[in-house]
Amino acid sequence: MMNFILKRLWYGVLVLFGVVAVVFFLFNILPGDPARMMLGQRADMASVETINKDLGRNKPILVQFGNYLNDLLPISVHNTKDQSSFWYADNSKYGKTIQLLPIGSSHSLLLKEPYLRRSYQSKRNVSEILIEGFINTAILALVAMTFAIILGIGTGIVCALYKNSFIDRLSLVFSVLGMSLPSFFVAILNAWIFAFVLAKFTGLNMTGSLFTVDDFGSGEYLDLKNLILPAITLGIRPLAIIVELTRNALLDVLTQDYIRTAKAKGLSKSRIIFKHALKNAMNPVVTAISGWMASLLAGAVFVEFIFDWKGIGVVIVNALDKYDFPVVMGAVLFISIILILINIFVDILYGLLDPRVRLQ
Repeated sequence: MMNFILKRLWYGVLVLFGVVAVVFFLFNILPGDPARMMLGQRADMASVETINKDLGRNKPILVQFGNYLNDLLPISVHNTKDQSSFWYADNSKYGKTIQLLPIGSSHSLLLKEPYLRRSYQSKRNVSEILIEGFINTAILALVAMTFAIILGIGTGIVCALYKNSFIDRLSLVFSVLGMSLPSFFVAILNAWIFAFVLAKFTGLNMTGSLFTVDDFGSGEYLDLKNLILPAITLGIRPLAIIVELTRNALLDVLTQDYIRTAKAKGLSKSRIIFKHALKNAMNPVVTAISGWMASLLAGAVFVEFIFDWKGIGVVIVNALDKYDFPVVMGAVLFISIILILINIFVDILYGLLDPRVRLQ
């Protein structure tokens, strides 16, 4: 099992390196001068050159790529003496560092936080901006997926046990609607119905994030009701898919010989379903859940934007609107890491659910 896990981790590292390379070269060949974006149209040449030197953009592209990798890696080489050096171990950039190995008289191998550069607009560390947005996105995604998983698997089991019943046919209609309607349309529809037409009965807001600022003196406070509409909106599509996958996979498993043997032994129906059938029907469901969870954690851009939920999706939209490339690059890398980690976790979970995966 350990070899299986190490292989998956190694493949994840290779994929991440490819993503870093593509993202760096893509954003560095785009037109536009970051120095002029930061200083405005009236910037003089001396100021532009100073900013480009500070950003390391006055060097050849391959050297810039090497510097970018050095900033990203948690273990990297830095200058500990010369503050004018681009590789100087600046605490404002890298946070607290731990010296692992001295290299020569002025350089050392350091353990540090990955550095995603600074925003062109706010001058803040990109990692700080992304973490703030990701916390809100993670809460929204976890609530949406919990809603979809519990209701979806439960409904799928009922539909499989009562095949071709009214509940089964109704769930099929719901699944088709849930999978066919775009998220942005469902978001607008939910906001209009439950936060405008029925606002007197629901008490819900059309827009709002996890924390609301009261302009009349009480300051910032936790407002959980703002979580309801975006979570339900995000959960509808994965819910529809989980229902169908659970139903179809369970129906297939229930026809297997070992299930008939379990019935012949006199095992109870609930034990057959939950101990034998459901475990072997979960592989396609786990795949769907992992894919949706990864996409939701990566930022549900349209839904967050419509409900003004201050998550990573809104961060990406605002950064693109302002050509804030370090934030966009950092967001893409951040999303890639999430997808890779979730895929590795799912591979390990497959290995635990089905030993044949480990052998292959």
